[in-house]
Amino acid sequence: MKKLIKMVPIFIITIFICLSGCSSGSKSESGKMSAGNQKMLDSVKSGAQEKMAVFPGETAKKSQTDTAKLEVPNQMVIYNATLQLRVKKFEQTLQTIEEAVSKYGGYIAESNLSKSGTEQVSGSIKIRIPQKHFQDFLHDAEGQAAEVIQRNIAGQDVTEEYVDLESRLKSKRVVEERLTTFMKTATKTEDLLKISSDLAAIQEDIEIIEGKMKFLENQTALSTVNITLYENKVIVPDIEKDNLNTWEKTKKQFMKSTNLLLAGLSGFVVFIIGNLPILLILLILGLVVYFYYKKRRGQKNQE
Repeated sequence: MKKLIKMVPIFIITIFICLSGCSSGSKSESGKMSAGNQKMLDSVKSGAQEKMAVFPGETAKKSQTDTAKLEVPNQMVIYNATLQLRVKKFEQTLQTIEEAVSKYGGYIAESNLSKSGTEQVSGSIKIRIPQKHFQDFLHDAEGQAAEVIQRNIAGQDVTEEYVDLESRLKSKRVVEERLTTFMKTATKTEDLLKISSDLAAIQEDIEIIEGKMKFLENQTALSTVNITLYENKVIVPDIEKDNLNTWEKTKKQFMKSTNLLLAGLSGFVVFIIGNLPILLILLILGLVVYFYYKKRRGQKNQE
């Protein structure tokens, strides 16, 4: 009995030690579990942070790509100008304008010259000038005029038309690539012919669109200037030296009168000698009539 009483405290202490060991083990396991969960949370957070670190860059790239896709060319405007200028010296002004055209890197597309009688000289010239020098050239051209009769400038914005052509061209290119791919994989003759026909039509459309785009690029890169020049001349008639040569005219008139006199004498001599037989007969008849009447008059006077 005494032994049992002595064993009770030992048994209680043993149970207490076991319970304390189990509690410490559970705490360590719970600590391990919490540490594992924390690692998982940290990994999830780090992964999320990495995703967040990568995502803004991807978003920026996408936004840049979208911006590049939506980017449009600078404003495209076709400029046309018409000038009517009155100038003092036509040839000199025309030469100065041609020098200005060469200076600004343009070229003369057309040139005409006309005269109205002898008192007015006019001409027209069509010029293509790079758009960046358009205003400078107009200023130089107007500076050569004595009077600006008319000045007209018009601009046509073709930016929207050009962007529309560009988008249509991209769509046609995509269709062309698809048709080219289909042609490579097609095996039937009918399919090849159909795809070839469609591809030819698409390529023709592409060429037409490219031609329109090049035309718009040319028209916007070079502005057109039509200039009409007028010059009014005061014509002073030259002194006619022939009208002032008195001595020559006197000699000419003297020779004319001498020739006329000689021609008259020559005609008279020809008339007398050529008609001498007739004149002799007429003279004889005249003398006979004269003497007859004279004799009759003498007889009457005697009676």
